[in-house]
Amino acid sequence: MKTAKYVILIIAAMAVTSAMAQVEFGGNSQPVYDVTPEYSTGLNHIFVLHDAQWVAMTYTASENPDEVTWYEFGEQGGAYATEVSGVVRNGNKTILPQVGTERGYIIEEGTKRTYIWVVDYSKFRLHLSSATVDPESDCGTATIHVDGSGPDIVYYTINGGRRVLDREIKISYNTLVWNSDNKRWDETQVVETEASFKNAMAVPAPLCNTTFTVEGDKFLEFWKDGYQSKTTESYSATAVSAETTAIQDERDNDNEQKEQGGALGGSAPATITFTAYCTDAVSFKQWQVSDNPDFNYILMDFSQEEVEYTFEDAGTTYWRFYYANSDGSCEDYSETYTVNIGISDLVCPNIFSPGNNDKINDVWKVSYKSIVDFHCWIYNRWGVLIKEFTDPSDGWDGTYRGKLVSTGVYFYVIRAKGSDGKDYKLSGDINILRYERRNMGGGGYEEPVE
Repeated sequence: MKTAKYVILIIAAMAVTSAMAQVEFGGNSQPVYDVTPEYSTGLNHIFVLHDAQWVAMTYTASENPDEVTWYEFGEQGGAYATEVSGVVRNGNKTILPQVGTERGYIIEEGTKRTYIWVVDYSKFRLHLSSATVDPESDCGTATIHVDGSGPDIVYYTINGGRRVLDREIKISYNTLVWNSDNKRWDETQVVETEASFKNAMAVPAPLCNTTFTVEGDKFLEFWKDGYQSKTTESYSATAVSAETTAIQDERDNDNEQKEQGGALGGSAPATITFTAYCTDAVSFKQWQVSDNPDFNYILMDFSQEEVEYTFEDAGTTYWRFYYANSDGSCEDYSETYTVNIGISDLVCPNIFSPGNNDKINDVWKVSYKSIVDFHCWIYNRWGVLIKEFTDPSDGWDGTYRGKLVSTGVYFYVIRAKGSDGKDYKLSGDINILRYERRNMGGGGYEEPVE
């Protein structure tokens, strides 16, 4: 028997290109499952036979069948391969009348080599008797106990590395998956896979009541021969999850000083709706508010999923959602939302030009931020009240009783309060000018008309 040559050949095995030839099996009752192994194994094929009794293996040479030699190896790898006896030649074919299994073969044709491993599945057949789910499964995983058998399908690489063939045993069940487009949890079937049979298999804990079905394996499915499937009794979900949002009401006020960057808060009053979307097992729900990001002290709490809150005081607060199942064994927190309400500011202009229809400086408005109480009165020079409003986003368009007032000086009085507690008592002049546009040699400018 030849053995020594493969002490040298094994070193280069990973770099050798497989011969462009064909390996076939005859006499088998079912088709062969051909597994393409990882490149690192050095193998070109792993052939899984339904059973190996009376099965022959044939190699068809790509060029010269007289140069074909067969070797076999076991768990020690190709370095200890020995030449196979009993190989029959028939034209360009070489035939092993009874293939051996749970072993590897190296078929050498000149400088070309094919590396394979052959498995007899009947020695490793999967059998499932029953499946139950552990009622004490934790918040992160559910454990399914399976009564049955299915030994590891072991093979060895060219270098003698032990590997286990993937059976793809499936565990299917329902859970809840967050639908961000529709803001809801959708019940969805998921399938987890296990490479090998285990009496205890753990999967991510479901978020809804469900059953678990264990089935397999891919070889039985391929052959459509005795595919195994077992389903547990109904399982009550204990794991919890929640998605949250914080959406601030937008104000399209062109005279309000806005915060940059899209952060929550800004100019008071700011109304924000905090909403939590909980999974089935959530029983305890609470929005918590603190002035400290570590939530060392809870200022307020709200025991509902949705809270609409209007912020009127300057400062920073932190919001988070706490949720738990009925006995508190599974609990969690949402992300923390930071709300920053800025200090107040109120600035009054002293000139505007209503009535010229250019939409530029044609309304007298204050510039403001975080004003929570506001009252403004506008008078003419004789003390007649011609405009009164209580919303700082409002303004005066220069009219009185539906008609534009004359140019000149008017007077405002403002009483307001900021989110920071600052009181504003302001008064001053408002100068009204009229503008018309004149053309000067193709260029243009505006000048006041008294």
